Formats: sequence, structure tokens, C-alpha cells
Amino acid sequence: MKKVISLLIFLITLGLSAQTGKKKEAEDPEPKQANFRVQVFKKSEDGDIKLKEADPEFKKRLPISANIESPALLDLNDLPRAANIDSVWKAELLNSDLFEKMRSEILEQDYAEVVYKELPTDTLKARLERLNARTPFNVEYNPILESVIKSYLKRNKRSMERLMALSEYYFPLFEQHLDRLDVPLEIKYLAIVESALNPRAKSHMGATGLWQFMFATGKMHGLDVSSYVDERMDPVLSSKAAAEYLAALYRTFGDWDLVLASYNSGPGNVSKAIRRSGGSTNYWDLRRFLPRETAGYVPAFLATLYLFEYADEHDFQPNRPEIAFFETDTIHVKQLLTFDQITEVTGVEKEMLQFLNPSYKLDIIPYVKDEAYALRLPRSSVGLFVNNEDKIYDFTKEQLAQKEKDLPKFIKAEDRVRYRVKSGDYLGKIAQKYGVGISSIKSWNNLRSNNLRVGQYLTIYPRKAVSLTETASEKSGNSNVSKSYTVKRGDSLWSISRKFPGITVQNLKSWNDISDSNLKPGMVLKLSRG
Repeated sequence: MKKVISLLIFLITLGLSAQTGKKKEAEDPEPKQANFRVQVFKKSEDGDIKLKEADPEFKKRLPISANIESPALLDLNDLPRAANIDSVWKAELLNSDLFEKMRSEILEQDYAEVVYKELPTDTLKARLERLNARTPFNVEYNPILESVIKSYLKRNKRSMERLMALSEYYFPLFEQHLDRLDVPLEIKYLAIVESALNPRAKSHMGATGLWQFMFATGKMHGLDVSSYVDERMDPVLSSKAAAEYLAALYRTFGDWDLVLASYNSGPGNVSKAIRRSGGSTNYWDLRRFLPRETAGYVPAFLATLYLFEYADEHDFQPNRPEIAFFETDTIHVKQLLTFDQITEVTGVEKEMLQFLNPSYKLDIIPYVKDEAYALRLPRSSVGLFVNNEDKIYDFTKEQLAQKEKDLPKFIKAEDRVRYRVKSGDYLGKIAQKYGVGISSIKSWNNLRSNNLRVGQYLTIYPRKAVSLTETASEKSGNSNVSKSYTVKRGDSLWSISRKFPGITVQNLKSWNDISDSNLKPGMVLKLSRG
């Protein structure tokens, strides 16, 4: 009987406890925040990716409904398309230093016979014949073309594999715009010859972007340049403009080989070559009357076309991407945002943001009335941003207010600045600083030579931003700029050049007597000629 009474008391107590719990839960329906935890990634000094806690102020502003522990938010380990990008692929994506190499090879190609036994001439002729039958380009056998193809196979196979890896991301975008205007899809290979698929590539003449638009040509096709943005570097806008320009050139020449030549050297040079040849419109007849770069340009295009189309036959093994262009999406920003802030609240690495948004020169997305500037993110991160957009803007406003005095002014490229020449300056250095050509500076200032004197003032119309702090430093004569850099784990020549505006990969190679791009942690690189 005692056991029965004890059991009844236990059950009654248990029932009362349950009711009390339900009552408390009814009074406090909001979920507890005991496990409220935001995780984002940061890159340490040695290059490793590690977790860090997000700003607690941001955590307070996020809605509870955002389910912080869910895979949809901030933790890159749960965003496979953004986080699990193969490290080798990421190196191909973010360290594309092939632009200068490809440009110099086109200029310096000697077209001598190249011995490459793996590709007999008869086999090459048969493949070119099949290729010629299915493309509007003239890819018939030519000894010059054979020399270029075998040269690429013998010396550039690794570079071509890297370009094939990058093409997995860019080609679907190119094809979409080319197809819209009935431009042959093979034209996509033109971007490889033009820029080595580097959206921030800039030639010594100032041509910029994947499709290497000059400033005036870009303007003509609606590609604007300001202190923050260079739309020639925008993959979508520049590809649309390139398709339109190529279609217009075809309406002029009616021949795709001549379109290629005129895209590189200008329609005027092709027209003069036609006259000098006695009226021929065959590229191979015109070739000796064209500028040297253009003479090597079309063979480079046709060789690239062949290597991509016969990649399997030559055992090319590029790394495949874990993210494709169509697995990204855009959001129009409602206030100025920096890439650092976006990384903080989304967990998408800054390097990935730079790759997806190359047109923002200072890693800042401006907000300008009547302009539609967009942020491109992996699709898996877009929902997070949209769901918390107002909270994110509230969080960043305070940071922006503190940093606003350090941000560059938003200026259009046509705005004028006065530059005072300092000790150690030379025209090439100043031109690179402002993103203009040496000849332009000489023209604007009526200079007859390249000689400058300290204290001399120059009028410049910049195509590149200069921050207020940098300008102030120049005015005060403060030149506390590091003259060397110690290589860290994960560094590349490209990533180092990005840290020091005005310094290119080629500069670093020249100043440090480096023949390849291999770096070792601990190496000390010079950041100037001295």
C-alpha cells in the first residue's frame, strides 16, 4: 500500500511540473537565445582559415527567426559551393598572372619550326580541316599556325590548363551574350588571347578588362569609369559590350578573321592593310601589312581554339570549379558597403568577393543616386543577405561613419586633379597611379620629353581613385611607405601586387629577379626599383 501511495504522489508531482513548464512556455513564447552563435571565417596571418565570433553588435540586430545555427547562415563549412572550392582551383581563380606572359608571347613569337613529335603534321592538318568545316573562321593549315600550336603544347601546357579551368566559370556567360547577337560562340576564345581571362588585366596602352576595352571605346558602349568602379572590368557588362562591338565590326567587314584583326588593331589599320595588299581580304595575305601584335594575334586565337577543341586528345587535365557563374546571383545595394563588411556578415571570403565583383577597384561598392551598383554572391549566401538586409545596413552604418573620412571621394574619370611631382617620381609611376597613359599626361601638360622636376605641377584626368588619406600624405611629404614585403603562407605575386596599388606582377618579378611565380614563406620582396 505504501508503494502505491508513493507512486501516486510521484505521478501527481510530475504532472504539476509539466503543467508549470507549459504555463511558463505560454508566458514566454520566444525561443531562448542561449545557443545564439554567429560563426564567420577569417584568414590568419599565416594564411589558414579559422573561425571567429562575429561582432556582438551584429548578433543583437539579427532577427531570431534567422536561425543562426542553420546551414543557411554564415558558417562556410555548411556552404559547399562557397567553402569547398578546391584549393588548387582557388589558386587558378585568384592568382591569374598569365596576362603579361600571354601578351609578351604574342609579341615575341618567332614562328620558327617547333619539333613536337606527339603531333604529326598530317594529324594536325586533318584536325584543322574538321575544325574548319564547323566554324566560320579560316582555320586551314598554315606553317605559322602549326608553329604556334606546337609551341603552346611544348611550353605552355600548364598555362593552358589554368585557362581551361577559368573558362569553366566565364564561358557560359560569354556564350549567352554572343548567342543573343548571332556572334559565333568560338569568339569566346578571344577573351583568352585578350586578357588571359583576368577581368582586372590592364595593358600598357590602358586597355582594360576581360575584353580589353580602351577608355573611349568602353565609353562608346556604355562602360563607365569612376573612382570606385570600372565597368570595363565587369564580366557581364563588358561581355555585352564586346558582343555588340563584334557584331558591328562584322557588319563592316563581313569576315570573322578580319573582325578579329580589327578588334585588336582597329578597323582603320585593317582597312589600310587591305589597300596595301592590293585589295585582298584574306587575313594571311594581309598579315604582313598589320601591326606586329595583330600579326601574332589571330594565330594565337586559332591556336587557342584548336587546343580547347582538342583538349582531350592532348591530355589536358584542368581542375574543375566547384562554383559556376550561374550559381551566383546579384543584389542591388542600398548604401555604401565594403568587402570587409560583407565578409563579416556573410562569411564569403574577401578573395572570393574580389573575384565575383572585379569592377569595384577599391573593394568598395558605392551607393550613388540613379546608379544600380550590384553585389554578386554565391547563391547560397544571397538568401542570408536578403533576409537580413536592413539589419546588415544598420550594422554597417556606424562603421562607415567612423571610416568615412578615410574613403576616397566618388569622382568621375573626367574630373581633374593637380599633382605635385615628388622626388623619385617618373611619368610611368604617375601614369600607373592614376590609371592613365604616359602619352596622355604629356599631352595634357604639353611635355616634350619624359623629364620631370621636383615640385612641378601636372594636370591629370584620373581613371583610378586616390584616397583622401593618400592625398593628404603626399601633401605633407610623408613617404612612410614600406619598401619591402615578407612573403606569408598563401601569398602569390598577384595577391601581393593587389596590396600595393601601382605595383604589378611584372614589377615584382623585375625588381626581385624572379623568373617564375613560385614564392616561399619568409622571402623578402623589394617593392621598388631600388
